[in-house]
Amino acid sequence: MTAVTIPALHDKKKRGEKIFGVVAWDYHMAAIADRVGVDIVSVGDTVGKNLWGHDNPLEVTMDEMIVVTRAVRRGTKTALVSADFPYGPLQEGVDSAVRAAIRFVKEAGVDMIKLDGAADYPEAVTALTRAGVPVWAQFGLTPQTALSMGLPYENQAGSVAQLPAEMTARMIEEAQMLEAAGAVLLDFTNSGPVVGPEVVKSVGIPVIGGFGGGPWLDGRIRLSTAAVGYNVAALTKDPDSYANIARTIHDALAECAGDVRAARQIKGQPGRS
Repeated sequence: MTAVTIPALHDKKKRGEKIFGVVAWDYHMAAIADRVGVDIVSVGDTVGKNLWGHDNPLEVTMDEMIVVTRAVRRGTKTALVSADFPYGPLQEGVDSAVRAAIRFVKEAGVDMIKLDGAADYPEAVTALTRAGVPVWAQFGLTPQTALSMGLPYENQAGSVAQLPAEMTARMIEEAQMLEAAGAVLLDFTNSGPVVGPEVVKSVGIPVIGGFGGGPWLDGRIRLSTAAVGYNVAALTKDPDSYANIARTIHDALAECAGDVRAARQIKGQPGRS
């Protein structure tokens, strides 16, 4: 397969073809997604909360993100690899953000950096672009922005608020600002079917959505673990996903335990087909 490029994603937008990306945090998931033919493998800083069981999403460090991103890079041959900053480098200022981005490029081989809350840091988008690091800029409704706008925000059982129509002008302004600052892609969270299409039409770069997105955008980004039901909660409640890997793993390990306890040979030993 031909390696995905940023210009190729821009061409997809022009042709009306949807862009698909997944969030992954390990070699095998990245390699599987790459074989599927996804356009982007995104290494999210939510790895601490969604994979490692952290209570505080701000605990993840730059060193940890480098290790995780290296693993994903090794598993990815054709898809673009993007990485999130952990909390800190962007908030500390432009110089800190540029240093962190260069480290991601040199030590982990990323193709671009995703900046969360980029609408508040357009100067960082421009600085990273000048340093030769492509930027995927996130904006839209988050718990923090909802509070500042006086809007309700829920994030329980998969329910999230979406932007009301009166926010269209503000979101268009932010999208165009980020494009002008140098962003090559946008991540529009909680866009909704009213505001989302208007923002898509207002910019020349692809607008991709994660949570709160939909088919009205240029593409979607999905947590790989959520897509396949790789979550302990899936053992007690069937997830709204394409599989229930948690149940498959549980049943396989239970069968393996049964073989061990019954003094039978176990499957999957090294060197055995």
